[in-house]
Amino acid sequence: MPRQNLDEVPLNDFNSHYRHIFDTVDTNNDGYICVWELEDFINSSNEEANIVPRHVVKKIHKMADDNGDKKLDYREFVNMLEHPDLQHLFGQYVTSYVNFIVPRQKRAAVYGVEDRQLIDEYTCCPPPVFMFLISILEVAFHLTDEITEKNSTLSGSGVTAQIFIYDPQRRHEVWRYLTYMFVHIGYTHLLVNLAVQLVLGVPLEMVHKGWRVLVVYFAGVLAGSLANSITDPRCRLAGASGGVYALLTAHIACAIMNWSEMMFPYVQITVYIVIVACDLGQSIYDRYFLKVQSPVGIAAHLGGAIAGLLVGIYILRNLQQTKTEKYIWWVALVLYILLMGAAIVINIAWPGYFAGAF
Repeated sequence: MPRQNLDEVPLNDFNSHYRHIFDTVDTNNDGYICVWELEDFINSSNEEANIVPRHVVKKIHKMADDNGDKKLDYREFVNMLEHPDLQHLFGQYVTSYVNFIVPRQKRAAVYGVEDRQLIDEYTCCPPPVFMFLISILEVAFHLTDEITEKNSTLSGSGVTAQIFIYDPQRRHEVWRYLTYMFVHIGYTHLLVNLAVQLVLGVPLEMVHKGWRVLVVYFAGVLAGSLANSITDPRCRLAGASGGVYALLTAHIACAIMNWSEMMFPYVQITVYIVIVACDLGQSIYDRYFLKVQSPVGIAAHLGGAIAGLLVGIYILRNLQQTKTEKYIWWVALVLYILLMGAAIVINIAWPGYFAGAF
């Protein structure tokens, strides 16, 4: 495509400034701004240093593309810069000039409410607090036990641990299927879980909102205790590893459901699968092949991972749902209901199985 003849545009101060910006952004000198060039421009000129996701850049590019040719000419580019809902993205050196020199102009194209709101959804407001609150509670309960009875956290015999830990002989106290997440055996167990859940959970909260991440986390905790009670009915259970594994596989779910909106989603999926497989594989090998007496609740980890994947698929945000992703959404929902329903029924309706374990 030949380069657009910008000399046809009047050379006043306004056009001279915008022509300079246009030429700078047009890195391949073809006379048009593609999505990749616009993405570089937005993220390099954003004074707040907040990286704008690529799918948001695509939305901006699409709604500025009046003629639908998937590229912005000079006129479309200028109209985009002047739009009041978008100027904050382009840096002070653009917006200050526009506010001082250029009068507001009415646009022929109407920008939809949904498109305008999409930009605002990718902020830190409200801040990601849920993972921090859960972590603070876990630390508080751990310190309470350590202060009231020294070294009680090494055996799970502290004041709060006795109330919260999952004890198979007290299965009728149903809150324990969730509250065991607040009990950790030793400081290493606590610190590792805290570090991982903050590293994994906070980024999810920033994109998908805290309540969704909280649902995924608790789904993993509950699935972990139910799975552990069925496969290892004599085992007491402590720690937030079920929730942590749910956060791990929730990142996989996010990549699956937002495949076209993410950069290199297959890399992210591969990394998380390798992490889960290596950790679970090592635990399984130690316990069942080397016969090492390990305190790791393998079933709880696996149950949390499965729950995080399935719940993550149908509850985390899908930015642009395709037909295939819709089918995946329904499969995940139905499969999760069936697995959780079966686990709950077994725990309630098969008391002889659990009684025979003691």
